[in-house]
Amino acid sequence: MTPLTLDSRLSAAVGEKTAKAFDRAFGMKTVADLLQHYPRRYARRGELTPIMALPVGEPVTIVAEVRRVRERRMRQRSGLILEVVISDGIGEITLTFFNQAWRAKDLVPGRRGIFAGKVGQYRDTLQLAHPDYQLFDDAATAMQTAQANANLPIPIYPATASVSSWKVATVVELVLDGLGEVSEPLPPDFRERMHLLDARTAIEIIHRPRSFDEIDAARQTLRMHEAFILQSALLQQRAFVRSWGATPREPGALREAFDSALPFELTPDQVDVGAEIEGDLRRAHPMNRLVQGEVGSGKTLVALRAMLQVADSGGQAALIAPTEVLAGQHLRSITRMLGPKLAPELMPTLLTGQMSAQERRKAALRVASGQARIVVGTHALLSASTTFADLGLVVVDEQHRFGVAQREALRAKGQAPHTLVLTATPIPRTVAMTVFGDLDVSTIRTMPEGRAGISTHVAPLAEHPSWFARVWDRIVEEVAAGRQAFVVCAAIDADALTGADAVTDEDAPEATDDAPDTVGDTVNGAEVTSPARTRWGVAQVIDLLSRHPSYATLRVEPLHGKMPADEKDAVMQAFARGDIDVLVATTVIEVGVDVPNASTMVILEADRFGVSQLHQLRGRVGRGGVPGLCLLVTEAKIGSSSRSRVEAVASTLDGFHLAEVDLELRGEGDVLGDLQSGARSSLRLLRVVTDAELILVARHAAEKVLTDDPALVRHPGLAEAVERRMSAEERAALGRS
Repeated sequence: MTPLTLDSRLSAAVGEKTAKAFDRAFGMKTVADLLQHYPRRYARRGELTPIMALPVGEPVTIVAEVRRVRERRMRQRSGLILEVVISDGIGEITLTFFNQAWRAKDLVPGRRGIFAGKVGQYRDTLQLAHPDYQLFDDAATAMQTAQANANLPIPIYPATASVSSWKVATVVELVLDGLGEVSEPLPPDFRERMHLLDARTAIEIIHRPRSFDEIDAARQTLRMHEAFILQSALLQQRAFVRSWGATPREPGALREAFDSALPFELTPDQVDVGAEIEGDLRRAHPMNRLVQGEVGSGKTLVALRAMLQVADSGGQAALIAPTEVLAGQHLRSITRMLGPKLAPELMPTLLTGQMSAQERRKAALRVASGQARIVVGTHALLSASTTFADLGLVVVDEQHRFGVAQREALRAKGQAPHTLVLTATPIPRTVAMTVFGDLDVSTIRTMPEGRAGISTHVAPLAEHPSWFARVWDRIVEEVAAGRQAFVVCAAIDADALTGADAVTDEDAPEATDDAPDTVGDTVNGAEVTSPARTRWGVAQVIDLLSRHPSYATLRVEPLHGKMPADEKDAVMQAFARGDIDVLVATTVIEVGVDVPNASTMVILEADRFGVSQLHQLRGRVGRGGVPGLCLLVTEAKIGSSSRSRVEAVASTLDGFHLAEVDLELRGEGDVLGDLQSGARSSLRLLRVVTDAELILVARHAAEKVLTDDPALVRHPGLAEAVERRMSAEERAALGRS
């Protein structure tokens, strides 16, 4: 039989039926997909899992011992139920089998094994209904094999209800037995210098370790594989983009006129980043730059100066924003900054999906004719009916809200246009290397002068429930002083949601991606019970304030993503004019909303939001000469992870520090979120927090390899690994990012 390779179809190795099951469960199609499905942990033969810690409703794989077995008749219908109690010596869980009494021959008290199923609860008793299981050797044969297998680790794989851990292990065994040679992705001298295993050995050990002592070496080798392959792919992509031909854009009279009319000095960082962008735009290959900066640091101004540089050469710039509210805000802000002389010449034009058909036709005509040299829009810019005369610059605001394919759809409307990606969410260095390694990264840290700043305080209702009333009084005091306030809620209507759906707004960043629900939180490592659902949505707050005596004369209005676009825009403009005192909103106001007179923000159930989102939200206040106040209202208990997030935000205004804290608190799986695309989402063992040094080593080594061998002709193993890791679709995605 021909040996299997990593590129072999899984069906050729294990049969069509099994391959289809693994494809459905895990999306596996090749041998490489299977062998990169690494064990999440390793159990010992004598290990017993703490049953009391098993989460209800979740699939689990545990090692346990049979304690009691009994049969009983079903009450409502004919038939027998076999109940098998297994234990870890402290807690117990019941296995239930319907009309399968024959299992009692195997499941006898004293037998140990691996059991897998979904944890349920019946009359306050934990149970697994019809679980899969694999028993260890029975007493007769155990003595013969005990010594040989005493230290043999048992791999426990990520599993599903349809494919258990040991089913994965069985298939992996079969494939490893038929696997031939594995090409080396790492240069030989680098592998030797780093004391890493060869690829075939690392794969063998990670799945079939002979002892616990050898697992770390395999993991370390495969982590380096991931880092080296990904960095090579990103660096190749950066070189690929730089090989394209783009129209150089020289600065001219338009930008000069704009700069001379500015009523303030640019910050040092704005000057430096602006110079980097100017240099990029003057080159004959496309700019591909990420600009990260704090809320209010002036990223839009930097982007506008880039748009003017493109306009000076007759080109157009398109800014795509994630929401209607933000797009409208950008258009007004850009028009205001251009002033009465430049705005008519550049004709900034808004194009969104919720405009009337007549308005859209007029806007689309201005864009297609080249009359509008600055275009601001939402996903409507991606429509096939939207065409440009000469799209020279694509600006993507709040990049994490857009998929790679969406960004490409816009870029494809021009001839290799320059690309500028903006984010107000500071990105930890290791994340930037791992996710945006193909982009040049610029950072704006300094803030414009004249800002009064923000003070942030936690209102801990678990310890001080009476403070809830004080929060509403504090808003009244600010409004009495001539200021305005935001109240941010985790939902539009809390009564219509469960805990799992709590933070949701179709037109806003979803906090469910940025913060776990408070159910099943931990305090000092122990499970605690927190509110299982959102209590306060926009609807509930509006109702509360309508009955609050102190709010009888205040102008209170709602804002959320399900309102019609013209209504949202009208509310936002009214708030900006000062015609609304208190705006009760979802996270639709998270980015881009600029109301200098807004002094106060109350975030209800702040523990339902993530660190970066809380930091983004509070950036809506303290934007002018009025001091900002942010009150983070939470019922999370002291010591819980949810409370730690809230307290971290209250402790500092440094978004870059909070980005690192966020990464440590949540781990990169949540932090990367939508940032991952294509091969970036294929991290298995690599951890951007703990493996920062390893990623940096891989980056430098990959740079040397690609400088010497750009096409990887002399590194066929690495070339194969890059191609394997990134399918044609994923490689195209990287080419579009």
